[in-house]
Amino acid sequence: MKRKIIKIDSEKCNGCGLCIPNCPEGAIQIIDGKARLISDLFCDGLGACIGYCPQGAITVEERQAQEYDERKVMENIIKQGKNVIKAHLKHLKEHNQQEYLKAAMDFLNEKKIKVHLEEENNMHAHEFSGCPGSKIMDFRDKEEAIGKERTAVHSQSRLRQWPVQIMLVPAVASYLNNADLLIAADCVPFAYADFHEDLLRGKTLLVGCPKLDDVEIYQEKFSQILKNNDIKSITYAHMEVPCCFGLVSIIKSAIDASGKNVPFNEVIISIKGEKLK
Repeated sequence: MKRKIIKIDSEKCNGCGLCIPNCPEGAIQIIDGKARLISDLFCDGLGACIGYCPQGAITVEERQAQEYDERKVMENIIKQGKNVIKAHLKHLKEHNQQEYLKAAMDFLNEKKIKVHLEEENNMHAHEFSGCPGSKIMDFRDKEEAIGKERTAVHSQSRLRQWPVQIMLVPAVASYLNNADLLIAADCVPFAYADFHEDLLRGKTLLVGCPKLDDVEIYQEKFSQILKNNDIKSITYAHMEVPCCFGLVSIIKSAIDASGKNVPFNEVIISIKGEKLK
């Protein structure tokens, strides 16, 4: 069957192993100093490991692969103890994989292994062990404080073109030539209050999600844009969560492949809307 599954670039991988503890399914092992996908059956294709690879060596591709087998995964996971079981179940729950979650719970019930996800709701923030980009946080107290200070000043949109989604922006367009590009992870404009004035002003915008979209298509799109246009600079603005960092290496690779001297700048925004870099 054809489905999404991780792909590991052995040339980029340095064998650090940071991806392994973030793959409770056990689909990755270090073999001969490199991370390897040991079985299609164990990889759910959700890419929880991607944000933990400092080399940007892991991406998600769509190809012919064996169907993911939740029962085989659970047989592997229960040997590792309840903490790993919980991490796996939370991973499925956070990505709304109800079918896999039901299969996992059915398997645990058959084995008479009791795991209660509800107790995780009482965990303190520092005990969270799931995908950092999916962690639930409540900032309503901040919103109330801002509301008291609100003035009558209205901001202007600095958007200069349409469309803005990476998947929809053509490789050749008048607004791309001689442009300063702003590539923004799609959570950034919502988190960063000064997005229009501080980041977007004077730039051409491309927006996408490094976690949920197909980054292989992104790489091809960036390469085509650089090939067909004179790009003055590229700024990549993203959130502090690990899944956003994978696009850094993809953009840099596209710049290197173009053979052009295009300045690159990285901007990091915290989950609370602060500019970290």
